[in-house]
Amino acid sequence: MTSKNQLAEAVVVERTFNAPVARVWNALTDVEEMRAWYFDLKEFKPEVGFQFEFTVEHEGVKYHHLCEVTEVAPQKKLAYTWRYKGQPGDSLVTFELSAKGDKTRLKLTHEGLETFPKTAAYARKNFETGWTQIIGSSLKQFVEKTQKGTT
Repeated sequence: MTSKNQLAEAVVVERTFNAPVARVWNALTDVEEMRAWYFDLKEFKPEVGFQFEFTVEHEGVKYHHLCEVTEVAPQKKLAYTWRYKGQPGDSLVTFELSAKGDKTRLKLTHEGLETFPKTAAYARKNFETGWTQIIGSSLKQFVEKTQKGTT
């Protein structure tokens, strides 16, 4: 039962997009495209060891995110650490892509949430809600809208 408990800690969001893998991969790794659907990143490179950061304000509180790319398998997998400046805790965000015909299945896993402060701001449900919105709405609309625009 320990594996079930560990899995319960991770947030997993899976979606299928009406766009090819190359299109979704580009949205996940091109900084200009990321700014359109994700966060306002100064810079991003899909290279192991690349560090990036961004700040998000939520309900008047600023959250300074510090991240480092840990794994890159072009058009298959992208992973990076995710932590908050000045706060304890380290987590890992992984995007896994697989082709389903001319569509793409994306699986996002955010693990290590239990290492963050035990406060309402870092509650698991906030990550579930956030990633569901980002992946299920923002990214989906971005890759499908831009895909339709090119065909």
